[in-house]
Amino acid sequence: MTKLIAGNWKMNGSLAANQALVQAMLEGLQGIEPKAEMALCAPSLYLAQMQSLLTGSAIAWGAQDVSAQEQGAFTGEISAAMLKDFACRYAIVGHSERRQYHAESDAAVASKAQRALAAGVTPIVCVGETLAERDANQTEAVVKRQLAAVIHAVAHCTSEIVVAYEPVWAIGTGKTATPEMAQAVHAVLRKQISAATQHPERVKILYGGSMNAANAASLLAQPDIDGGLIGGASLKAADFLQIVAAAQL
Repeated sequence: MTKLIAGNWKMNGSLAANQALVQAMLEGLQGIEPKAEMALCAPSLYLAQMQSLLTGSAIAWGAQDVSAQEQGAFTGEISAAMLKDFACRYAIVGHSERRQYHAESDAAVASKAQRALAAGVTPIVCVGETLAERDANQTEAVVKRQLAAVIHAVAHCTSEIVVAYEPVWAIGTGKTATPEMAQAVHAVLRKQISAATQHPERVKILYGGSMNAANAASLLAQPDIDGGLIGGASLKAADFLQIVAAAQL
């Protein structure tokens, strides 16, 4: 399976900084035939810029969220159709920061995934446990519950989603699950997906807990880790490209 390295810039960037970062990435890819798929998920205000900078390149672009509503009186929301207008290939849904700071429920995340798929945008569905849940041996139950809500909502389209396992305790903390810990959860998710679709081989399962240039190769070598959802390292061209290179080994 071709690996996917997707950057999540979170609430970072500016017109000038984005241009410099993207240009550095594109220059770093010159003369290279990347074997991994790449994407950058930017704040929605910058999607027009991403479209302008990345059209015709090997890097796709996406959004960090999408509305659970199709259209209407939902001030501040951005619909999947609007993302499609800017040729977004991906939309992150259910990121732990959205679940934590915006109280997004499993049902809301499932609706967002459904809306994205209906508009032709691939949802990157995030699942993951907190430190308290891991300490209580609830990891498997939590991630299966979160993914089950999405599978139930998208039904026969399950093979069209991307899943990202992001242990909440390893996001932005500098802590990382060992490759073996991450692989164990990915194997659980793979089994769940296999039971839900006739084409489980189409579903990429990314690791999203502080993957960086130093640990990417060992994580990506695991049999059920199909790429990474990259936070801080996606804001540095050299680090992002090093992870992309590790995905090609």
